[in-house]
Amino acid sequence: MSVGDAYFDAVYAGSQDPWGFRTRWYEQRKRDLTLSSLPRERYARAFEPGCAIGVLTRGLAARCDEILAWEGAPEAAARARADLADLPHVEVTRARVPDAWPQGAFDLVVLSELLYYFDDRDLETLLKQTVDSLAAEGTLVAVHWRHPVEDHVRSGDDVHRWASARTDLVRTVQHEERDFLLQVYEGAGAGPPRSVAEREGLV
Repeated sequence: MSVGDAYFDAVYAGSQDPWGFRTRWYEQRKRDLTLSSLPRERYARAFEPGCAIGVLTRGLAARCDEILAWEGAPEAAARARADLADLPHVEVTRARVPDAWPQGAFDLVVLSELLYYFDDRDLETLLKQTVDSLAAEGTLVAVHWRHPVEDHVRSGDDVHRWASARTDLVRTVQHEERDFLLQVYEGAGAGPPRSVAEREGLV
């Protein structure tokens, strides 16, 4: 079964920042690598489900005209909403995927430290929802912890095997370390994705 709401409620009840997003160099470095891996300088509309307390959301906000950030845990959603209140182009909503999914297309979807909480059915649903909502030449970013965690349904490596197996996605970036795996995908429907140099007219 996918991890339920009670688990996240308990985690956030015990700490303002349970994973050290604001304090750990590991998290800052991973966040910087994630942002640097985005193939486009700017995005029109982004979706970040499972935004936690919104630390990565703030980094994405500098690169996006509009961000929809969802978080299922009420305490985390409230903290993210308060922390990001100075950014009018960021909307924080308490909602949980894949039970719900926003309307419209996105040219960026960020799945950060999220997918290992879902069972097979929910993971397949979420990946399909993601692909279906990607705009032409849209970007999907997936980044996940690789070490075993008792409360996770699956490993980070397994998550990325699921994403890599999809024929409607093309992987364009891979950054692999002992601690985490970072991959960037683009939709396969419009032909081979263009590289950053191709988009810049350098080749």
